[in-house]
Amino acid sequence: MDAAASKEPSENRTKLALALAEVAHGNRSSLKTVYDLTSAKLFGVIVRIERDRESAEDVLQDVYVKVWRRAGRFDPDRASPITWLCAIARNAAIDSRRRTGRETPMDEDALPEIEDDAALADEVLCDLEDADRVQQCLEGLQTDHRRSIRLAFFDGLSHSELAERVGVPLGTMKSWIRRGLASLKGCLGG
Repeated sequence: MDAAASKEPSENRTKLALALAEVAHGNRSSLKTVYDLTSAKLFGVIVRIERDRESAEDVLQDVYVKVWRRAGRFDPDRASPITWLCAIARNAAIDSRRRTGRETPMDEDALPEIEDDAALADEVLCDLEDADRVQQCLEGLQTDHRRSIRLAFFDGLSHSELAERVGVPLGTMKSWIRRGLASLKGCLGG
């Protein structure tokens, strides 16, 4: 990897963090910068959960309204900007899906063709710099814990939906996720 390629994620992270700080101060053009830098990735996160392009587009719009209102809450010492934004997008998509009670099978033809050379959300938890570490930590989990966490966080399934899908009691599922997350936290050092 050449020096320019290795500097790019760090430069993008800095640019995004600065744009979020400006959004917190009411700078509308900085919100456009945030949108331009992140909309393809956030749309990918949302459509994976929503499974419907039109609904995902609506949720994406709501996400940027939330970003406008909450930008002052972003703390670069706690998370990378893309991780923070992906969390907002993921939660908004899950809330939308639960609100509508919709279980729509994903139609491959309905998904947009978006050119994005970044890694997939489920491989990096929306944080490119920590991708290898997160993947190693996920692989170190017990199989049931790892599968449950991936389904919960990347497919947006609730504990009860997971328990039903996997065929275990709800308490067992909650325990697997709680233990898995505790192991991930320990592995990631926080």
